[in-house]
Amino acid sequence: MTDFPGAPTGPGDGRRLRVLAAMSGGVDSAVAAARAAEAGHDVTGVHLALSANPQSFRTGARGCCTIEDSHDARRAADVIGIPFYIWDLADRFRADVVDDFVAEYAAGRTPNPCLRCNEKIKFAALLDKAIALGFDAVCTGHYATVVVNADGSRELHRASDAAKDQSYVLGVLDERQLAHAMFPLGDTLTTKDEIRAEAARRGLSVAKKPDSHDICFITDGDTQGFLARRLGTAEGDILDEDGKRLGTHSGAYGYTVGQRKGLRLGVPAADGKPRYVLDISPVNNTVTVGPAEALDVTALTAIRPRWCGTAPDGAGPRTYTAQLRAHGDDVPVTAELADGELSVRFTGGAVRGVAPGQAVVLYDGTRVVGSATIATTERSPRAAASA
Repeated sequence: MTDFPGAPTGPGDGRRLRVLAAMSGGVDSAVAAARAAEAGHDVTGVHLALSANPQSFRTGARGCCTIEDSHDARRAADVIGIPFYIWDLADRFRADVVDDFVAEYAAGRTPNPCLRCNEKIKFAALLDKAIALGFDAVCTGHYATVVVNADGSRELHRASDAAKDQSYVLGVLDERQLAHAMFPLGDTLTTKDEIRAEAARRGLSVAKKPDSHDICFITDGDTQGFLARRLGTAEGDILDEDGKRLGTHSGAYGYTVGQRKGLRLGVPAADGKPRYVLDISPVNNTVTVGPAEALDVTALTAIRPRWCGTAPDGAGPRTYTAQLRAHGDDVPVTAELADGELSVRFTGGAVRGVAPGQAVVLYDGTRVVGSATIATTERSPRAAASA
């Protein structure tokens, strides 16, 4: 029997594992399940029903939680030759992901629902149920790598292909979850076209299915409209850095720090340059806008740290790189853990447009050290002066 890097191992290398393959209905998860089965593991496919009304989630190319997706996942499982089930996690998804998403925006923060879904659904609710049923691992189509050290401990690393790396949204996984995680696509230097070609060779009908995009539970892609339907409209002022009223909005929750589009300001800036959202205040329902340079941030404080392994000790700041959004670049930082909070300082210069509520994920080379939720930011002297 063959194995692949990152697969959980037992007392002996290459033992046959009971694997639960999370099958979204897309090409990546289908190929991941097929590779796990081909490696000789005892694989069962499962599709997660995340909505009480699946037709309310996106359809076609933009979905990942629809009735069509469940059918696609079932057909892929039939071709692979593995058992297949649909598990209803709609109530848990609504409470842990959708309601959290709404609450975070209402508080003036910008959450990442995909990261929360990985933390609370795929590697908490799903994994706990899988372990209770006797499975050894949960397999997904994420592009990341689990490295098993000589002492049996595990580390999460970036995918071999940096262009497809998804370790950022997996940075919430702890050591226990990593011990039961399997990412068969993460250690292969293959392009997405090659993954699709592999799916076609395997006879999987999802080979040509477009990738899903955006947020699965917002059916029309209108985040502001989605929030308005749940939070209601609340007209407030859009202000400049000096507190001058420039316009109005229908709800401060509909904005995020760094946003440029959709401000609909009737008064042009004196310098003629674009204005961006600098601050959101749910307390007085105002949105403050200003020039791009006012977004420059030199440091941040993050809460609720989660470590992919042993937590760093509190013996002073350490040097890492950090990623601040799913497709963002690495930036050099120093980070220090104290009293349960993470203090991060950007050592390569100011970073623009960092929004509270987003995740900061720390890396040591390709290894994911851990993640935390951004609570506050510290602006550069120039940005602070202009704001």
